[in-house]
Formats: sequence, C-alpha cells, structure tokens
Amino acid sequence: MTVHVTAPMAESAARDIQLHPLSRRLMHWINAAAILVMIGSGWRIYDLTLGGDLTVTEAISNDDGLVNALLWHFAAMWVLVINLLVYLVVGIVSGHFRRDFLPVSPRAVVRDLFAALRFRLDHRLGEYNAVQKVFYWGVLAAILVTILSGLSIWKPVQLQWLTWLFGGYEFARVVHFFGMAVIVAFLVVHVALTILVPKTLVAMVLGHASDTPHSRNGGER
Repeated sequence: MTVHVTAPMAESAARDIQLHPLSRRLMHWINAAAILVMIGSGWRIYDLTLGGDLTVTEAISNDDGLVNALLWHFAAMWVLVINLLVYLVVGIVSGHFRRDFLPVSPRAVVRDLFAALRFRLDHRLGEYNAVQKVFYWGVLAAILVTILSGLSIWKPVQLQWLTWLFGGYEFARVVHFFGMAVIVAFLVVHVALTILVPKTLVAMVLGHASDTPHSRNGGER
C-alpha cells in the first residue's frame, strides 16, 4: 500500500509510505518459517530417497533421519496449508490482491523486465512493479502445486485421482521437487531484493516504513 503524504511545512517533501497490517505480517512470517522447515526436512527426505546413502547416514547419526524428517515435514505442511488459506481469504476480502497485485499486463511485464535487466527499474516503496506482481502470483501457484503434489505422494491410494492428475506417483514426486526448487529460487530473489531495498523489511517487521519518492518509468502500470 502506498500513501503519499505532504507535510504542512513547505520544505517537507512528499514521502512514499508502505504499510503492512499486523495480520499480514504474522501470516508472512508464519509462512516463511513453515516453508523453511519444509525445505529443510524435504531436502533430508529427498537426500535419502534420491541418491542418499543410508549406510553413511546411519554411521554418522545412528539413524537414517527419515522418520524425524517426515514428522517435521508434515507438521510444517499443516501450518503452511492453514496459514495459506487464511492469507488467501484475507487477501481477497481486504482487497490486498486486487489493490497491490493487479492489474498486470504482458506489456508491463516485458517493459519492467528489460528495465530490471539493465538495472534501470525504478522502485517506489509500497508499490509493486509488474515483474514483482508476476513473481508473487507465480510463487503462490508454486506453493499450491507443491502442496497438492505432496498430498498426492502422501496419500496415493486415498487421493488416487489427484495422483493421476500429476501423471502418477513417480511424476508427482518430480513435480513436488521442482515446485520446491521454484520456491527456493523465489526466496533467493526475494531476499536479494530485500537487501537492495531494506526498508521493505522494516515495513514487514514494524508495519510501517517511509521513503522519498523516486522517479518512475513512463508507460502502463
């Protein structure tokens, strides 16, 4: 959310303000924690089932680690599912998705992508450019696909129709793995952008951050 505030005094410049309500901040950090636990435990599971050496693992820890990894994975899964559902409902009802992530057009995405590649993409605190909008919609889709493919792996008999939609058990495991890879890629980009614009982290922690406005690229938003 961007708010332009003009101070009463003539010498005070208008400032861009980013606001995040407490509910959004809580859901953001709960999602982040759940995803990190799922990535860590999921990697442990895949390391044991895709090329992992059980003999070496048992020699190091006296346990193959699979049971504990599965327990952590399922616990984090339910936290992620419930929190994500709440986030989607609140985002739709509050208008957060419509206001901050829409509209987005192919023309705007191409323009902002080329500007970003040339390091000429202007950033305005509290306003998402077209590339960021596509990234956020993409990671939401990746999380949803990863959850559904995970369910099809977990209950391939009870949810055989879902497993069938993913092309069978083995292909569902591949989809689940690459879904995780997409989420990891998003996190890397997300953290990199936060380092470049640290005030976005301030807003997500404290709920409020402000900055002097920057010039914008012309054209459609």
